Formats: sequence, C-alpha cells, structure tokens
Amino acid sequence: MGSTNDQDRRVKHEQAIALVLFVLENASAPVSIFVADGHGELVAAATMDGAAPDTRLNAQRKAYTAARSYARSTAELAAKAREDAAERASFDPFFTFFQGGVAAFEDGRRIGAVGVSGLPGPEDDALARSAIEASGLSTFELGGSSTRNRSSE
Repeated sequence: MGSTNDQDRRVKHEQAIALVLFVLENASAPVSIFVADGHGELVAAATMDGAAPDTRLNAQRKAYTAARSYARSTAELAAKAREDAAERASFDPFFTFFQGGVAAFEDGRRIGAVGVSGLPGPEDDALARSAIEASGLSTFELGGSSTRNRSSE
C-alpha cells in the first residue's frame, strides 16, 4: 500500500537515468550500475559492453544493501559489521559488504541508492558517489545514520 510519503522517498526515473548516464560516461573500464529506490527495487540499470556478467548481480546487491540498511554505504556497513558479530548475523541475506553501494539522499531523506561493480572497490565507491553528487543528490542524511536493518519497513 503506497502512500504519498512512500512516493516522496523514491529516486525519480529522471534522476536514475542521470545517475546511469554519469557512470557510463565516467567509468574507467566496463561496469554495471544499478539504481534502486528506497526499498532496494530497480529504477534503472545498465551493463557496459565488456563488463563481466557477475557485475550485474553485484551492482544490484550493492544498491539494495545501501538502500535497505541504515548505513550510508556498503563500505560503512562492512566496517560496522566487523565490530559486532551479533549484528552481522541478523542482516538480510542479500546484503553485501563489497564497496560500491552508496545511498542517495534528497533534502536529507534517503530516496534510493546506487550500486557500481566492475572496478576495484574504492573506485566503484568513488564513481557511485560522484554520480550521486553530479545528479544534484547527496551522499549524506540529516541527523546521522545507524546500521539497523530497514527491511521491516
């Protein structure tokens, strides 16, 4: 049951296309990109010619994780999970800790996430962040973040 509130917190199609195009134009090698809404569901995606087939699923999992967790990125979630084995055991099984998943915020509210796969982790992460910022969105929320699983929302 969707509400105006749910619709307000989703990345818009035009924003998702802009994110995809930025990544395609700026990747240093073939990658896959997945743009998810705030629930981790597909809004837009692309795989460059020459990208390894497994990059598709990796990009999807990265975006899903960044959208559904309270961490702002998969890298941040991995760091938090290393600190707390009990918390790590309670994560959604589709979550990944590979770098390259970054949450996107608009007016301080999480509206979706970008997952990039195909480059070394820090480069995937940097490309996702650059795409978010170039699209006019932000990589941070107002009031900080936590790592609690949001899958119950």
